Amino acid sequence: MKNIVLSIFLCSAFLSSGILTSQDKLGLFKQQIDIGNCKIEGATVYNEAEQEYTLSGSGTNMWFGEDEFHFAWTTIQGDFILRAEVKFIGDGVDPHRKVGWMVRNNLDKNAPHVNATTHGDGLTSLQYRKEIGGLTQEVTSSDTAPDVIQLERRGDTYIMSTAKFGEEFTSVQLDMSTLDNEVYVGIYVCAHNPDVVEKATYRNVRIVKPAPEDLVPYEDYLGSHLEVLHVETGHRKILHTSAHSIQAPNWMVDGKKLIYNSKGFLFTYDLDSNKIAPLNTGFATKNNNDHVLTFDGKLLGISHHNPEEDGTSVLYYLPSEGDSIPIRVTKPGVGASYLHGWSPDNKTMIFTGQRNDQYDLYAVDVASGEETQLTNQKTLDDGSEYSPDGKHIFFNSSRSGKMQLWRMKSNGKKQTQLTFDDYNNWFPHVSPDQKWIVFLSYPKDMDPGSHPFYKHCLLRIMPYEGGTPKVLGYIYGGQGTINVPSWSPDSKKISFVTNTGM
Repeated sequence: MKNIVLSIFLCSAFLSSGILTSQDKLGLFKQQIDIGNCKIEGATVYNEAEQEYTLSGSGTNMWFGEDEFHFAWTTIQGDFILRAEVKFIGDGVDPHRKVGWMVRNNLDKNAPHVNATTHGDGLTSLQYRKEIGGLTQEVTSSDTAPDVIQLERRGDTYIMSTAKFGEEFTSVQLDMSTLDNEVYVGIYVCAHNPDVVEKATYRNVRIVKPAPEDLVPYEDYLGSHLEVLHVETGHRKILHTSAHSIQAPNWMVDGKKLIYNSKGFLFTYDLDSNKIAPLNTGFATKNNNDHVLTFDGKLLGISHHNPEEDGTSVLYYLPSEGDSIPIRVTKPGVGASYLHGWSPDNKTMIFTGQRNDQYDLYAVDVASGEETQLTNQKTLDDGSEYSPDGKHIFFNSSRSGKMQLWRMKSNGKKQTQLTFDDYNNWFPHVSPDQKWIVFLSYPKDMDPGSHPFYKHCLLRIMPYEGGTPKVLGYIYGGQGTINVPSWSPDSKKISFVTNTGM
């Protein structure tokens, strides 16, 4: 019996370590297969270091009553969001070679399915087969040759959203009730020619379980991915995944670690060793996601919900390495205070303050606790941050209707609007080289004054002086994604959090 138990334990440990499991070989996917009678065997290769997939496959077609293609798949139940950036390799032979996301009831060649696809000639459509062996039909998109493909299921509704990277989504949808609750989902390639092998690469591949409709905000939480994005290329990498809600990563000035918060505590993530360690903030164990480092990295400002003041958020600071008693900044009884920035000389904090029955931006002298009101609006002002030269403060405000980005002088004068679109734009973060502003864009139909968890959002970037924003990342997240300054010291990367059910 002991030997049997030991054998089971060792086998379990071996598998849980990830050694030689098919899941590790294929990343997010369980298996790979050629659907139908493909003449030439296909393959899926997963580059673990880059978290990218290369698929090769032949196949006559994916049309009429049956399909032939190469498929990397997993199974999932209920609602989901599938997203990836895909690129054909080479010029190709047939203009109707296909790539995209496939959802099907089983692995038979004639199975009912929904297929978000783009063709070699740029044709983009949401294809579907309602019954076994039935004819394939399609809803054609006005988009052509996208490289970002997203397929979402909400009940019996399937929504395909596509874009050329950097642009907004174009969407089409389909109502279809003949797919099972548990389905096979995955990425694929079809050559549209039985004698040819076509290849494609997939990057930034995500399978997201969205929040259920009955989720209670700030009581129920989804899991989290800690991610890093390369600004020049848009390439993303998941560093850490947690079943807990983790929020608001920022970069330490030596470029070696990130700081994030979870369940009221702060943690560091070592980028070389991948090790996570608690950052001791003493009695402050109810920290929200408004923790900010000084520009020189010596001090860490925090917003702690003080239990002695009915949980009111209060500003403190301590050495950035922790292990010290936090020093209080805002005075008792003034109202809730939510930190967002430090002045370059470490003498001033700027924050969102609940004063006089409204939320405005304030500066506070760190030594004396004396406050200076910078804005005065009945609508919400939030997300303030100094420019690296200390001359300006960037923030977001809903005073013009939608939540938009603004800039003012460090004394609060000359408040100027920077964005003018229909998105709700939050948390402007200036790059250390003072060339760019990265920010979070909530959907256009959101309440401008809210920034909740678990929404379809965009990470966008614009020049420091203003201009047309460009999409950097298509994400599922929101609150906690990018609340604090998130740039790497060399201005090449940003850190952020996305969310999914585990």
